[in-house]
Amino acid sequence: MKKTIKKIWGVVSTILVVVIVLCAVFLMGSRIMGYRVFNVLSGSMAPQYNVGDLIYVKETKPEDIKVGDPITFVLNEDLVVATHRVVEIDKENSHFYTKGDANQTVDSSPVHFKNVIGVPQFAVPKLGYVSDFIQNPPGMYITVGAGIVLIILVFLPDMIKKKKKPETEAEAEQPSAESSEGADS
Repeated sequence: MKKTIKKIWGVVSTILVVVIVLCAVFLMGSRIMGYRVFNVLSGSMAPQYNVGDLIYVKETKPEDIKVGDPITFVLNEDLVVATHRVVEIDKENSHFYTKGDANQTVDSSPVHFKNVIGVPQFAVPKLGYVSDFIQNPPGMYITVGAGIVLIILVFLPDMIKKKKKPETEAEAEQPSAESSEGADS
């Protein structure tokens, strides 16, 4: 029974660690590879990018962007970020004119070249919900607590074994000490 529980726990803990590592790579490891990650908050780019998707944006020089490319940019003074498709380029005034795929009209304000963050390279569907959850309370607290509990549960069986081992070695030494005393008498 104990061996079955240990095997089940081994499989469950391995799966949990793999899931956590994958989430960490998708959410944080991408920065190491030069991507910035953004949650899709509106349906303006559906069906390419849907609400809840996580998009990975690579910095791109304005001169490398063409009509038809989606771009991620700072929308306003409040630092709101948006992703829309380029429909026209005004090189003389350093502006992109953009439109969301699901929108009927071109955006009212052009995007200055300096406001471009980059071009989305790929998206992971629905991972934006996970990202949003773990970055804001109470999800942040739940995630940290779950991580601590997981670490404790992973190392707890080893800590228990180490505590039991010295006791069994001490017990093993006691009978041999008694038997040697009995032999001398």
